Amino acid sequence: MTDSVHDNITTAVQTLRMGVDHIYSEKELQHRLMKASKEGRQLRIKLGMDPTAPDLHLGHAVVLRKLRQFQDLGHRAVLIIGDFTAMIGDPTGKKKTRPVLSAQQVEENAATYFAQAGKILDTSSEKLEIRRNSEWLAAMNFADALRLAQQMTVARMLERDTFSERYKAGEAIYIHEFMYPLMQGWDSVMIKADVELGGTDQTFNNLVGRDLQVGQGQEPQIVLIMPILCGTDGVQKMGKSLGNYVGVAEPPQEQFGKVMSIPDSLMKQWFELCTPLPPAEIARLTDGQQTHPRQAKEELARCIVRQFYSDADAQAAADDFRRRFTEGQLPQEIAVQEIDPELVKEGQVGLLALIKAVGFAASTSEARRLVESGAVSFDGKKISDPRIQVVISNSPILQVGKRRVCKVTTR
Repeated sequence: MTDSVHDNITTAVQTLRMGVDHIYSEKELQHRLMKASKEGRQLRIKLGMDPTAPDLHLGHAVVLRKLRQFQDLGHRAVLIIGDFTAMIGDPTGKKKTRPVLSAQQVEENAATYFAQAGKILDTSSEKLEIRRNSEWLAAMNFADALRLAQQMTVARMLERDTFSERYKAGEAIYIHEFMYPLMQGWDSVMIKADVELGGTDQTFNNLVGRDLQVGQGQEPQIVLIMPILCGTDGVQKMGKSLGNYVGVAEPPQEQFGKVMSIPDSLMKQWFELCTPLPPAEIARLTDGQQTHPRQAKEELARCIVRQFYSDADAQAAADDFRRRFTEGQLPQEIAVQEIDPELVKEGQVGLLALIKAVGFAASTSEARRLVESGAVSFDGKKISDPRIQVVISNSPILQVGKRRVCKVTTR
């Protein structure tokens, strides 16, 4: 191998290492990249995503961006939509068994994943392969499932934090949950993955894939583990159920405003995991002696919006944010949200039900917290009583916090 090829591989490994928590192993990755270059073939880079919810957020984008780096180096992303495994649900990090999703729920969620992942990935046919794991898992009979189960001991399963903690606490662990890591690992066997990507919470599942591949006579996949992105609250893992997320498909103004709300302490992690900026630039932006934190945060928000939309959208979102927060004005254009007329009784609707209906809260309890914290205004008046009924006439304006504003009408 020529020196130039060796240098290219070394540079590629350095690029791929950026922002990664751990590689199993870096030496294997370098060897596999060199071997692929010598053979003139693409590596197959696996990312599995269970469509258990309809929307992707920046936490998902961290891993998708790493997948895009492999694509840009000439390799093939294999995006596995876990339509079969989603009906069981990954027990990772869960203190209780996940509810089983219907096939229709899974299919509806999967449809949104394709469009949203396409905001990050190269979707050309030579760079992206999309598979559903029902292709092979649904075809297995009971004997096949038993042979797969023979590849793992109960003791090994109980080494996993999720199961270990539940076992010690006397919480129920169902047999089908033990099957989940095996099914995810079998995906790697079926697509002959060279590399698998995942977050730190997926380390166990990803390493099971290596074991199963060796058992089937394949080269074990290299595993790249990405850090878990902290949510906008600065405390917990980003998740839609916690309301601390920035959605990939959210409007530019909403994305920009949410980024501007994060604690200053998060900026370094978000710059490293959510933007393509080089380390030297990130160091400058996150050094308070060189860059004011507000200026740095605006640049972070611009970078994130720009990735999913355009320079013009990022600038418009910045201008809108400055006008609303610095000058205290409402946005120039306010979206109109139609609600089901059945929610309205005698011209009135419960405030909590209204907040849920327009999508400003995922649950009644979240809506109640927003009202009680003083974050909700209706028709220009602050409301702190969650029991109140409001009148829907003349398209009143509902505002939750400073970012979420809409005019309300009935269908």
